[in-house]
Amino acid sequence: MRYPPIVKKMPHILHGGDYNPDQWIKWKDTIWKEDMRLAKLAGINTLTVGMFSWAALEPEEGWYDFAWLDELMDLLAENGIAAVLGTPSGARPAWMSRKYPEVLRVSASRVRNIHGERHNHCLSSPVYREKTRAINERLARRYKDHPALAVWHISNEYSGECHCPLCQAKFREYLKNRYKTLDALNEAWWTTFWSAAVGDWEQIESPGSPGNGGHNGLKLDWRRFTTEQFVDFYLNEAAPLKEITPDVPCTTNLMASYTGIDYARFAEVLDVASWDSYPRWTSAEGNGEIGLLTSYHHDLMRGLKLRPFMLLESCPSATNWRTVAKLHRPGLHKLQSLQALAHGADTVQYFQFRKSRGGPEQHHGAVVDHRGDEHTRVFRDVAELGDCLKGLDDLVGTDTPAQAALIHDYQVRWALEDAKGFLQEKTGYGETLLAHYRAFWKRGIPLDIIDSRQSLEKYRLVIAPMLYLLREGTAERIDQFVQNGGVFVATYATGYVNESALAFLGGFPGPLKEPLGVWCEEIDALYPGESNSIEWEGRIYRAFDLCELVHAEGAEVLGTYGSDFYAGTPALTVHRRGKGRAYFVAARTEGDFLDAFYRRLTAEAGIRPRFEELPEGVTAQVRSDGTTDFVFLMNFTNEKKTVPPDPGKTGIGLEPFEVKILRSETNL
Repeated sequence: MRYPPIVKKMPHILHGGDYNPDQWIKWKDTIWKEDMRLAKLAGINTLTVGMFSWAALEPEEGWYDFAWLDELMDLLAENGIAAVLGTPSGARPAWMSRKYPEVLRVSASRVRNIHGERHNHCLSSPVYREKTRAINERLARRYKDHPALAVWHISNEYSGECHCPLCQAKFREYLKNRYKTLDALNEAWWTTFWSAAVGDWEQIESPGSPGNGGHNGLKLDWRRFTTEQFVDFYLNEAAPLKEITPDVPCTTNLMASYTGIDYARFAEVLDVASWDSYPRWTSAEGNGEIGLLTSYHHDLMRGLKLRPFMLLESCPSATNWRTVAKLHRPGLHKLQSLQALAHGADTVQYFQFRKSRGGPEQHHGAVVDHRGDEHTRVFRDVAELGDCLKGLDDLVGTDTPAQAALIHDYQVRWALEDAKGFLQEKTGYGETLLAHYRAFWKRGIPLDIIDSRQSLEKYRLVIAPMLYLLREGTAERIDQFVQNGGVFVATYATGYVNESALAFLGGFPGPLKEPLGVWCEEIDALYPGESNSIEWEGRIYRAFDLCELVHAEGAEVLGTYGSDFYAGTPALTVHRRGKGRAYFVAARTEGDFLDAFYRRLTAEAGIRPRFEELPEGVTAQVRSDGTTDFVFLMNFTNEKKTVPPDPGKTGIGLEPFEVKILRSETNL
């Protein structure tokens, strides 16, 4: 399948960077023009402009100065460079904070922030919403017909929360709409515990500190509310842009590891998903694990809309905000950039194009260093990639043909992080998903990472580790998937609570008991250094951290525990239901078990890897237009590797940190 290009008039991989020309207005006749030469020399066809430029665009309330941006936009168009035009709401000007202090956030401790930094605004403030909408409307009307305009980049890295009186009032309004009555709210939050019953809507406060952690249900609803605040704020910003420039896509840069927003919900209002990727590469060795984690994050972000996404920020070298700002070793820039494409990106964009002379990010990696010319190693790396990207037009819009999916749910993570039990600080939801993902990455089998509310119909195999919280309808969709012939995998800590974090009565895994054919009676948390084992198919595998005590109620027992008082009881089961099968893995295991287990299941599901075996630290990822497959072979190690040949063919050699893109007929 092939999707339309992100920018219809540009059927190319978008290659660019976050440019801050307002920092160089004084030298615009020299530096701006030199930047155009350097951008073209590096193969850059897009630049992000206007981000954090509010003080330059509206230096005084109601007085707008677009002259410098007019000149810059014209310069971009003259040089064949498209503009990703940013809205400036990520950092408001000082005059606004002084005149309208309500725009500043209030912390969980109920202290209002002072002006400074960025992302320091209240999402509820009518003043801030009015001001952002006003400047966005002016931007849209001024540049709606400008040939450089390609994409709207709305705000920047939405994050945080506000606990001011305006947000408290909005939270209560959200709860009234959700629950209708206080009786329903009290039941959902189980407020009979600790005498926490709410007798008036005005008694409700957001979770704060100190002294008001709140009940599980309160904290879950606060995070849902915060997500809806960001959705609503984004829609307020986007409204004039969508009205005036309906054909220009809107997006904002997400952060894969950030868990304060339910990105699956937020992505519903984006035209295209985009995110900021900053892998923490080591000196030379050990990058297999970093490559694995980065691949996982790319697939997590692609899964938000299941179509090509934008890599909106990456760094061509040292990332200054890390405690150790390590330089990229030769080859790593090209590797990390093509890795993004392998997992579905149709852009490679950077922070930043030209290094800032001052400020907190003056030492952050950039295409153009403080030296100001093309005679640097990093610039040569970027230019080399630019040459490579020019030959990849036929990749634009292609799909990732995954036949298996991993369920990741932000609200499950929230509920698990707040659950008092299991391992407290080591419940490990994200780490567990990554462990299951690794078994596919090592074999080069594409995997979609999806939310629990998304359709399962297209997949042969669906894996849902630690699906602790079950949304309404999730169990029914899973059961239907299995009965229709799908293979489903669940694990320990599944089906414990509903959307209000209330425990299911009648036994775990709640409404998944029947589809899985098991009843989970207890869960044993093991101390560090303790372990049990799973005996399966004549082999013994280590089990650690969490071991669930399971009764088979219709399921077939495939593996059993090897020790402790529950030795011999079920540790691995399968339930044949309808045309499909539902597996239950009762304990946390190491990679050798997951490798063997998923090798068996992918074979049963008819999912074939592109290569039978891949060397350690090498993966293969595929994009396809339905006729041609683009196979990315990537070596994340500092050693030369050879991919074993298929019968009758020669092996494929990969130098350290090398990527090779192979084209072949689609084999699905």
